Amino acid sequence: MSAAFDPTMSIGHGRQTMAPVGPSVADTLPSIDFGFDDLRDRMAKFTARFDAFIEQGRKRVLEERNQFRVNMAELQEDERMKRKDVEIAQVKMSTYQQTIEKEEAEKREMEVAISSLAAQRDNHIATRDNLKTQIAETQAEIESRLAAQRAYAKQQEAQSRYNVPELDFWISTLCMRIEGAGKDDRLKFVYTHIDEKNWEREAWFELSTSSRDYDVRHCRPKLERESVERVLDRVNETRELVVLLKGMRELFVEAIKS
Repeated sequence: MSAAFDPTMSIGHGRQTMAPVGPSVADTLPSIDFGFDDLRDRMAKFTARFDAFIEQGRKRVLEERNQFRVNMAELQEDERMKRKDVEIAQVKMSTYQQTIEKEEAEKREMEVAISSLAAQRDNHIATRDNLKTQIAETQAEIESRLAAQRAYAKQQEAQSRYNVPELDFWISTLCMRIEGAGKDDRLKFVYTHIDEKNWEREAWFELSTSSRDYDVRHCRPKLERESVERVLDRVNETRELVVLLKGMRELFVEAIKS
């Protein structure tokens, strides 16, 4: 195996053995400029630009991340507000629905009340019309009765003016007196001298004047009703009181004799 060639050893050895005789070969070689300084400068500038780009990118990423966080926070806040708005809207809708149902119920109640009031009004109107009709009929009847009473009173007044002397005559002739019977529409006629054995014995009857026709309600002594009715028929037919006075005296005389 051969030993490696060592130029330094050969040169050094040569230097030790040979003296330099002229310029070195290395010195005669052309100088080569590799541009390391420019390369370093360019690398430094690139590194600065790269670092600036990285820094700007980092800042942009940070800004975008911060903006994203802000946007997300805004979106979450918007979502929360929307949920809150939805809840408020649901509450309002529920309240509105309850209000509508309440108003519908009140509307139905009012319609029922209006219907009832309308029916009551119709009944009141019908009752009022019936009352008006009854009042008119009653007023007409009252007017008719008042007219009849006025005519009867006028007739009685006219007859009484002419009959006062005649009545006094028959009171004296028939041994009779007239008394009150305790009521405004009744008169009591008392006879004496009807009993031959006792001239002081009295007989009487009560005459009712509450209606147009005369009516005998009570009498003493007791008389048969049929006999009294026959006398009353003649009196109501003739409308002369003297017929009643004479007829009742005759009945009392017959009753005492019997």
